[in-house]
Order: sequence, then C-alpha cells, then structure tokens
Amino acid sequence: MSWTDDRVELLKKMWGEGQSASQIAKELGGVTRNAVIGKVHRLGLSNRATASATAKPEPKAKATPKTEAKPKPAPKAAEPAAKAPADAAPKPLPARKQIIPAGQPLPPQPSANEISPEALAKVSEIEKKAKKLSLMELTERTCKWPVGDPATEDFWFCGLPVQQGKPYCEAHVGVAFQPMSSRRDRRR
Repeated sequence: MSWTDDRVELLKKMWGEGQSASQIAKELGGVTRNAVIGKVHRLGLSNRATASATAKPEPKAKATPKTEAKPKPAPKAAEPAAKAPADAAPKPLPARKQIIPAGQPLPPQPSANEISPEALAKVSEIEKKAKKLSLMELTERTCKWPVGDPATEDFWFCGLPVQQGKPYCEAHVGVAFQPMSSRRDRRR
C-alpha cells in the first residue's frame, strides 16, 4: 500500500472529523491502525485532544443555566488537609536521577575516584613492567587489562601472568574485583 495524494487527503479529512485511527484504517483498506497513526505524526496533524477542546465550547455557550449551581461539600478525605496551617509548604518530591539523552557523554563516575591509592600505585608500578601486548598476542595466561584509548596506536594490554581463575594479573584484579560491601556503600 502506498500513500497516494487521494488517500492522504481522505486521512486528513477523517482525522479532522475526529474519526479514530482504526476507523480510518478500515475506511482506507490495506493499512493498519498503527500505519495511520504513523502517517498522522509524519504529516504533523494536530493532536485531537486540543482540537476537540476548542470545538466543545460552542454547545456550552448556547446552553442557558436553568438553576444556580450549589457548591458541593468537600469530601471527608480532604478535611484533615484543611486543618493544616495555611503557611505549611507542601513536602518536596524526592530527587530523581537525571536522565541523559542518547549520544550525550556521561558525567564523571565516582567509582574511579574511590579506588584505594595503594591499588592505583600498584597498578602504576605493574604497568611499567607490562609486556604491552596486542589483542592477537593475548592468551589464557596473559593479563587482558586494556591500557589507553583503543582508537589510538598507543593502545595495548598488560600481558603479565594472570592470577589463577581470573583474566587479569594480581594488580589489575585488585582494581577490577572489589569486595561487595565497598561497592554497595559507594551507591549510597
């Protein structure tokens, strides 16, 4: 099915009349409700919630009030709130974590700053002795700790002998595998 000019005009007309996407899809034939919704969004047609709100005031303007409206009594659930002092401020909402849009750089992570200085000093000393292997030179017995930026030619892997059952040497294991309690405390 292709969106011909005639079909698009019919879609616009029916959408403006307030027909549902399902009704429009049925009338057009060969198109799903979701296809209609997608086309409406691509065409930039107005959201009917605002369009119908502007169309409804006309009948209300013609109607004349028969009797005066009596104020409704407040529900019982609202009474305790009425007893609160007038100058009391509403409770602030709990802070939410900021959502970072896709493609944006992440803010600095606190985990890099919380590694003990001793472990960092040990890593610094070990990296001076590292074998500086390429990816193709790594084996089961060589430390696979990456050093540098992979996009540059200065990138390499540690290459020192690994600790039993781990992918890294002793110094890099100390940085990579931290006790659960310290990780749990860091999140707070």
